Amino acid sequence: MRFTDWATRVLLISLMFMALIVVLLIGRATKLQHNPITSHTSYPRVTAWSQYPQAQFQSAKYLENKSQVVLKSPVKTNKAVARYITTQAFAHYRPNYQVASVDPSNYGERYAQDVNGVPVNNQPIIVLHETGYSASSAVNFFQVAHNDETVQASYHALIKLDGTVVYLVPPEKRAFGAANSVFDGSEGVETVQTNPHLPPSVNNFAYHVSLETPPDSYDSSSQQTHSGYTEAQYNSLAWLIAQSQVRNDRITTHRLVDRSGKKVDPINFDGHKFLNLLNTYRQVRPIYRVSN
Repeated sequence: MRFTDWATRVLLISLMFMALIVVLLIGRATKLQHNPITSHTSYPRVTAWSQYPQAQFQSAKYLENKSQVVLKSPVKTNKAVARYITTQAFAHYRPNYQVASVDPSNYGERYAQDVNGVPVNNQPIIVLHETGYSASSAVNFFQVAHNDETVQASYHALIKLDGTVVYLVPPEKRAFGAANSVFDGSEGVETVQTNPHLPPSVNNFAYHVSLETPPDSYDSSSQQTHSGYTEAQYNSLAWLIAQSQVRNDRITTHRLVDRSGKKVDPINFDGHKFLNLLNTYRQVRPIYRVSN
């Protein structure tokens, strides 16, 4: 075979492959035109669980200057919003921690719709509790499977008397911390029914954290007979919540959200002390976004 004949055949084969590729590309473009990709914004927005406190472990390295970082935009902006950042005090506080597994029957998923199919997009709240008895008794209860939906219960985190933070349910999951409950805040009454057989509750958008009850206050139901919580507990609670983007006015108690009339915890809780500590562990800093 002469070289010119061989070169001609190679050229023809190459042209055929190129034509095939062009046909395939045109077909793909036509398919995309008739079947456009659906934007994520068309789906109901689920509560942003990343705004809740995240697990911080002792093995993590805290850089002191890292706590002072403010997010900056590389372009000109003129619309300011606020964001919490942690402080030097947060970086220096090192509570002990534990991780305890919870039986899957005692927590669930956060829903994007209620039982009627209505989209829900409540902003996060934090609900404060107390255990009633020892921390170990609460953890033991959460680790036992419960088929009865009326007794299933859990917290996202628990703080022992010595300030140890016990991580229980991941923040992206729905802990069963409050049954019949409603949050009455600046944006109105908020509650979500996710089970047709149970009353609506705040669980779908709440992060539940509990303080261990002091031994001399077991079964106590009044401030007069409740000895209160330790300094270590207040510090660890403020440290934990400082990691969140939940506003102060969306931090509440089990007593305030309860609608059964039976919950009074956390008893003898010093809200002023807690907020003062919280404000030392986090601060509001402006960040900027491009105006629409």
